Amino acid sequence: MTEPDWRSIFGHDEPYDEQVDGIETAIETAREGGYTVVEGACGTGKTMLALTAGIDLVRDPDSDYERVLVLTSVKQQLRQFEQDLETINENLPEDWRPVSGLTLVGKADVCPYNREGTAGIDDGNVYDRCETLRDRTRDLTGEGGETTAKNLAARARSQQIGLADSGRSSTANYLETAGEPTPYPRDMPEYDDGGAAGVATEYCPFYAQYLEDLPEGEDAAGDPAEAVPYDFTTAGMITPEELVARAARNGTCPHSVMGAVLGQVEVVVGNYYHAFDPRTVGSFTGALLEDSTFVVCDEAHMLEPRVRDLVSDGVADRTLRDAETELSRVIQPVTFEREGRRAEGGAQTADADLVRAELNDSDVTYEELNRTLEFVGDLRAELDRRVTAHLDRNHRGWQSNLNDLDDEEIPLRDPAVPADDEITEWAREAGYGDAEWVRVEAVGAVVARILNEAEDEERTRAAPAVGRVLGEWYRRDHTDYFREIELERTWDDTEPADSWRRAYNARLALHNCVPSDAIGERLAVFGGGVLMSATLEPMDAFAEVTGLDYIDREEDRPVVERRYGLHFPDENRESFAVAAPKFTYDNRGRPGSESEARRASSGAGDDRSRNPTRTHYADALTKIGRLPGNVLVGMPSYAEAEWAAGVLEDRLAKPVLLDASSDDETTESLKSDFFAGDGKVLVTSLRGTLTEGVDYSGDRLAAAVVCGVPIVNTSSPRTKAVRRAYDDAFGDGFEYALTIPAVRKARQAIGRVIRSPEDVGVRVLLDERYARESWDSVREYLPDDGEFQAVSPDMLEMGLDRIRPRLESSHSS
Repeated sequence: MTEPDWRSIFGHDEPYDEQVDGIETAIETAREGGYTVVEGACGTGKTMLALTAGIDLVRDPDSDYERVLVLTSVKQQLRQFEQDLETINENLPEDWRPVSGLTLVGKADVCPYNREGTAGIDDGNVYDRCETLRDRTRDLTGEGGETTAKNLAARARSQQIGLADSGRSSTANYLETAGEPTPYPRDMPEYDDGGAAGVATEYCPFYAQYLEDLPEGEDAAGDPAEAVPYDFTTAGMITPEELVARAARNGTCPHSVMGAVLGQVEVVVGNYYHAFDPRTVGSFTGALLEDSTFVVCDEAHMLEPRVRDLVSDGVADRTLRDAETELSRVIQPVTFEREGRRAEGGAQTADADLVRAELNDSDVTYEELNRTLEFVGDLRAELDRRVTAHLDRNHRGWQSNLNDLDDEEIPLRDPAVPADDEITEWAREAGYGDAEWVRVEAVGAVVARILNEAEDEERTRAAPAVGRVLGEWYRRDHTDYFREIELERTWDDTEPADSWRRAYNARLALHNCVPSDAIGERLAVFGGGVLMSATLEPMDAFAEVTGLDYIDREEDRPVVERRYGLHFPDENRESFAVAAPKFTYDNRGRPGSESEARRASSGAGDDRSRNPTRTHYADALTKIGRLPGNVLVGMPSYAEAEWAAGVLEDRLAKPVLLDASSDDETTESLKSDFFAGDGKVLVTSLRGTLTEGVDYSGDRLAAAVVCGVPIVNTSSPRTKAVRRAYDDAFGDGFEYALTIPAVRKARQAIGRVIRSPEDVGVRVLLDERYARESWDSVREYLPDDGEFQAVSPDMLEMGLDRIRPRLESSHSS
């Protein structure tokens, strides 16, 4: 009997039984245009499962699939897909060509100038500078241009040759990136035609070389992939660093090369932005969104919250200010002409003739420009009034204590009662009706076009962004969408010392509370695929909030579920649900001062009677912390993490590390400290980055404990609005919006422990809601295989003692 073709693609000697079932199910389902939803415990091999199924369909001549698009929200998982594709290529039959693959990143990650911090390009301006330089390069080389792309690239190269010919060392002046020298100088070259005007124009030599390499010019019918200076069809998996190195070596634009091969490679690895962010799809990845794409959504338990953010929108106070300025600059020349005045000092950037010409070519009138300026100006004034009133009402004397202000939300309606928001009502009372809301988007587009033409520079303008958001604000309903003012901490010394703008950036936010339609409609665009995670249960709720039920019901396309539990040796792990008192605010109170936490850690009798809940948790954490090897402690917040760390520092002999909300570099350093040397305890918040997507394989982790059910702050207006919207959409907003995501987060944290057949470890869920049936129990959301034993707090140590000898053998130094 002949083995199925997919086994030639599978990257290892023998698949697990779960992988066989998952691969064959995914292939069969995708042939019918459907989706396979996989909840697979760590070690199931989900990455290899999904890649094998997708590549088999792409390589099958009888299949319509042309590529696999991988979407993940975790960088480490992105690297896992890269590694698994490399493994597949290493083990393909000798007569097979490698599977081509590409990882998508942004311009900031691949632009040679931005990567090396040269030519005045940095993360803050790389996108605008790139577009401007590309436009100038095209203008110089296009039809009617002054020169050719070949000449521009050669001019940039000649700067290096000139240095070498002069006898001076040219090495230091070469721009190097990704370990490769480029043929160009570190500074941006300029084109000067030598005319009397003596005007020099900056251009991008990398983009010029890309244009030169195009088969018949950028707008010709030739395939842009022919401009790629290597055979990407045989190159296998190309990581971003390799892409930059190959492009830099050949002097061509890495980002343009990425776009050129985007639709040609067999496996594209990206993140949720590449499929769900409207701007990213519109400008870069739109060609991938079709029925010839097999999509893989990894870490799919994050699909709903991540897409909710991507399909929400907002406009900042500073953007409103910039839009006012842009509108004024376009209106001014016509106004001055009508009044017989001239702008002082040549301040205006557009002349009246240009403005009139653009208005004549559009359906926007001069009167609409003025009305929109009034609308945006009054809106910003109203925003200022509301922020000031909120601070006066809630933070008396705030002008003298700007450094003490925290991020805040100012709801514009009762979050639990869908109704018109207060900004919409203000506009109506101020005399701004449908016309102003509807037309602001068209006006913004015309303003941007006039300014870009007048300044001969393609820049991201504020007016179109304001128009887009205000248009959506007007069109969207008030049940599924929630409007509020967000105050985000910042600092701007240019603002007056008593102004909230010195400490805050305010934002009019439009939140999509129920993104299921957006997710379902986008998934329906693809031919089929796999959605997978270690934590998707309950499956029916997952299908509802991600719109999969729409695909099943309305599109009549199959959605097939598969569940695969841990298949590693049972004797290597212990899993407990401990019936400690509920770790809720009502029971535990606010974390005490550092001195109080340390007194509680000593077990003093008066502290035990004062707060028995905290004493229970301190005792349980101490027992778990004394296990051999590394222990991860997940708390509901960073404040609670600080309390737990204070308790454990006094009770334990091993080092205790505390994670705080910080940047990636600090977190990576903390993680390295945790992994190095003898056993330690790492205490973190379940809202942080150390409890999901981090690899604790081998002897890196002996135990993980989750304290409480990490339900988000239910007093947040946004959370209340989502809960109400989910009540209307799914019947039980608290369960769908709060409880289920919280249990998934807890399961993600404890899932860090057992990652391979050799791993030995302990997993503890510490809260009676995990252990007992009650009105607020979450035990029904745990796997129904009886994996987590319900135990009382006084029986926990007996359970730990059962596995201690194996832990000592596996994790002791």
